[in-house]
Amino acid sequence: MSAAIVVPAHNEAATIGAVVAGLRGWGHVIVVDDASRDGTADIARAAGAEVLTHAINRGYEGALESGFAHAVTARHAVIVTFDADGQHDPRSLADILPPLLENRADLVLGIRPAAARLGEVLFNLYARLRFGLPDILCGLKGYRSELYARHGCFDHIHGLGTELALASMSHGARWQTVPVLIHPRQDAPRIGSRFRANRRLLTALARAIRCDLMGWPAR
Repeated sequence: MSAAIVVPAHNEAATIGAVVAGLRGWGHVIVVDDASRDGTADIARAAGAEVLTHAINRGYEGALESGFAHAVTARHAVIVTFDADGQHDPRSLADILPPLLENRADLVLGIRPAAARLGEVLFNLYARLRFGLPDILCGLKGYRSELYARHGCFDHIHGLGTELALASMSHGARWQTVPVLIHPRQDAPRIGSRFRANRRLLTALARAIRCDLMGWPAR
């Protein structure tokens, strides 16, 4: 049974080489280069990743969508999302992968020590009240591939990477949480300034609540 690790990347030349090097040995690394202009794709390929390239920037959810579709086509049983900015520690995969590979869970969610923004606090409050989950926004998550086949995709509601996890949980997926190591960010946040980030988070939260009440979009 094989695992794919999907790494969305937009202008991550400073970190992507080390990220890919750290992931080798844990699974098949798929870097989705989302129209970078700084050589991200070449560096990732040289480090040993398979690289998918977007000619036009499709955003974080669009990059996840491409990576998952490719991983499912390649028949990977487990798919892990991993950020390209150096914040995640590959050692966390030692806890995330076994429940999935051994079919003890459909979904494993990384839990960070703390939320970084007000919008994250409110989004996580919803996840805690709805599911008992303390952190829905950590980018380090693992899925059995049938969840994507059943409930994908990632960019119907532009939910900041939460859509598949929330839809799966609302339909009864078996899920577990794992505390994960987080390193200081080495670049600017991918969702912009504090004001812009909080606005995007609250918009995504409103869409998630609406879908939870009215039904998640069909694949």
